[in-house]
Amino acid sequence: MIIHPRQALPEAAGTKSQLRKAMGFWDVLLFNIATVLGPRWIAAAGHNGTSSISLWMVAAVFFFVPGALVINELSSRFPEEGGLYVWAREAFGPFHGFVAGWTYWIYTIFYFPGLLLASASMSAYILGGRGVALADNRAFLLWVSLAMLVVAVVLNIIGLNIGKWLQNAGGVGTYLPLILLVGIAAVVWWKHGSVTHFTLRNMMPAWNWDTVNFWSQIAFAFTGLELVSAMSEEVRDPRRTLPRAVFGAGALIALMYIAGTFAVLALLPAASVDPQSGVFGAISVGSIALGVGFFGIAAALLAAAGNVGGVGTTVAGIARVPFVVGIDRYLPPAFGKIHAKWKTPWVSILVQAVLSGAILLVSQINETTRGAYQMLIDAAIILYFIPFLYMFAAVIKLARRSDRAENPHAVLVPGGVTGVWLCGGLGFLVVLLGIVVSLIPPGDSENKWGFEIELFLWTFTSILLGLALYWPRARKLFSFEGRIRRGTWWLRLLIANLVGFTAKVLIVVLVALWPRSLSVGIMLEVAVFVVVGWFLLAAQIQRWHDLNLPGVMSAISLTVVLAPIALIWLGVKEGTAGENKYGEAPSPA
Repeated sequence: MIIHPRQALPEAAGTKSQLRKAMGFWDVLLFNIATVLGPRWIAAAGHNGTSSISLWMVAAVFFFVPGALVINELSSRFPEEGGLYVWAREAFGPFHGFVAGWTYWIYTIFYFPGLLLASASMSAYILGGRGVALADNRAFLLWVSLAMLVVAVVLNIIGLNIGKWLQNAGGVGTYLPLILLVGIAAVVWWKHGSVTHFTLRNMMPAWNWDTVNFWSQIAFAFTGLELVSAMSEEVRDPRRTLPRAVFGAGALIALMYIAGTFAVLALLPAASVDPQSGVFGAISVGSIALGVGFFGIAAALLAAAGNVGGVGTTVAGIARVPFVVGIDRYLPPAFGKIHAKWKTPWVSILVQAVLSGAILLVSQINETTRGAYQMLIDAAIILYFIPFLYMFAAVIKLARRSDRAENPHAVLVPGGVTGVWLCGGLGFLVVLLGIVVSLIPPGDSENKWGFEIELFLWTFTSILLGLALYWPRARKLFSFEGRIRRGTWWLRLLIANLVGFTAKVLIVVLVALWPRSLSVGIMLEVAVFVVVGWFLLAAQIQRWHDLNLPGVMSAISLTVVLAPIALIWLGVKEGTAGENKYGEAPSPA
């Protein structure tokens, strides 16, 4: 039976009441800056050339401003934990709410690796000139990326009252190096002139198949203001705090994207700008020109804190979506658990981190660092923009509801229903265009067909997995709650092994027939491993529950000596008769 969110409200209210209201105005403002503003987007804009400047302006007017107005209206009308998921659910019902929430969460599995790779590349400049070579060294990027992920995850599990300081440091650490970049570029430009010639003509958008893929990144760079809305019930006075912080952060972010791109191109020609760490390459060049090399190291140190903070904001915000979806019982209920001591959705955070780490590893196989980074970014954009389609459509759908006019706390889109249609329609069209151009490989991609196939497989498999989990029987199969009999246990064990073996054979055949598909094959193998492993773990926990033992007993299966004994015990031992502390007796297989 599917439980409608309205039926789950008492339980949801009881669970969410444990959350701490830890964030004030400045916390939210810096959270927004750390989430949205990214030196990597300025670097990508510099690599794209002078036409990026007009693209920033177009995106600000036709996407960023309408998006901020829509977010302010929806977050003030529905200041509930879950953000985009809640808005889509209110407008279109539980299924569409789930699709929006699932794609919004699963996108981070791809976004984190891309963010971490760029952040690790920037951090190499802490070492000064010696760090330039490390900025493209795979081993260095991988280990630093994993370390950043661990720090962000641990601090956010410990608690938002602790984790928010990481986010605050992220906001400050992101903005200050960019102010330094603009200052250095201004002095160098004044003393020596700009290496790039700026004209009105060359700053206009240019249609170029080699760079059109970047257009979606411009829109993506302006997203993130909605993220803190997913934590509304952890913000003090959210109806007042969220809109003020959105407007304040929005102005600072738009200004810095434009000024930062001018600064990078004043110091470096577009062709030599690294699309991940180009900001710090420009700072290093400017610092050397001024004879103050220390500026480059100082900027890299600040940016390292900013990058970890950016990961922290995404971990903190996105984890609240599956947390609320878990409470509504559209994901396994474990996602709706709050840590008894730290009052955080720790299961959601951990699952997110493990999957992101796995994809980070897989993305580095049989692909250039640039190609891996670009594929992850494009997969993230496509998945992330799906809930934005819902958001812009939702504000239009909800515009005629009576509570819009009757809500004294709502910060409404100006212009009445006409204004809502204008903002919602513009945002919807820009997002749709962003999805389309993300499907076009970048001009310097070595294997365009391989890029397309891998991108399609990542995104299609991610969405398909979510739709499968929405099915009530599938949720039961992947749930860590309830009980199963020994017959069911053996059946699930057989199915898992058959699926795993069949997938392995098909992947081997695929790679043998098409050697270039090695990275695709490994990606599919990881996906199968995650799904089958989760399926088996859930079955094992449910079987221990049938024996009236805790699911943590599954840990003995990880030991070489005890694993066979556990297998025999689970497959032979009869479960407890009648109800036990883990639930009612299951029906026989």
